Amino acid sequence: MPLQLDDLAALDAPTLQANGQPLMLSADCIDEDPDQPRHEFDSNALSELAETIRERGVRQPISVRPDLQQAGRWVLNFGARRLRASKLAGLKEIPAFIDTTADSYDQLIENEQREGLKPLELALFVQKRLAMGDNQAEIAKRLGKSRQWVTLTTALIEAPDWLLQAYREGRCRGMNELYELRRLHGEHAQAVEGWVAQQAAITRDRIALLRDELEARSAQASTRGAESRGLVRDDAIVAERSNVSDSPPPNGAVRADPPPTRSPNSDQRIHVEFDGQDYQLVVSVAPDQPGHLYVRPLKGGPRRLAPAAGLKLLGFVGG
Repeated sequence: MPLQLDDLAALDAPTLQANGQPLMLSADCIDEDPDQPRHEFDSNALSELAETIRERGVRQPISVRPDLQQAGRWVLNFGARRLRASKLAGLKEIPAFIDTTADSYDQLIENEQREGLKPLELALFVQKRLAMGDNQAEIAKRLGKSRQWVTLTTALIEAPDWLLQAYREGRCRGMNELYELRRLHGEHAQAVEGWVAQQAAITRDRIALLRDELEARSAQASTRGAESRGLVRDDAIVAERSNVSDSPPPNGAVRADPPPTRSPNSDQRIHVEFDGQDYQLVVSVAPDQPGHLYVRPLKGGPRRLAPAAGLKLLGFVGG
């Protein structure tokens, strides 16, 4: 397995001068932040880093802050892999800098720069920030990412079991692929679930083929439906006209033709705006929080819970 960035940093970091010497803290007195974004660790990579630390020590200090709830203990800001590997290597102390200014955004950025976070870790972070009142534009700006990137990370928020199973089994791990499956599932639920269950590895190319196939099916179904509706409408008009007497109306009056039959569009969706983006209102699922409603992006994707007061009604859109 290739060396990770932590491994290289441990080998190549320069020795600090006395005026910048880190503290040597007991590893047992340092607790990992339960809110840190990284939750998935590769055991093999940790074992390799532990071996490096046994031979060379920890050359790049971790970052901590005082635990305000327990005197004499510290909370980790950055360096979970180094801390875990140090404990595996049997180290009693680890070099550390104190930083009381780091927040959750700093933690995610640092983790992303060292070793990219997994899609589920990113989704949990975005979900937490959304619940705290941050909108997608604000999250994107603070992370230095695009709004599209933030949107993709939402694929695993409240993800259904069939998608989480594919993710946890390693059959689908890419953010783009996960998001596209959620989007397609919103329009072709049964077909997508059946397709995912049969795939040993889910790639972007395979999803593209699935999307083309589903779109072709929808087009054929729409054509057959339109033809069927046209036949029914023509039959109804013929039947209605056959019931009208061909005899002239009394007193020379002119009989008006009956108004054309029009069927309502059952595919219309309620169009709303939320957080500066276009959504459709989800009326088939009851929200589990008072004063909230479920919405789903117009172009498809996972639904999300939104405060009713923050929704702006724009009208209707066709299916």
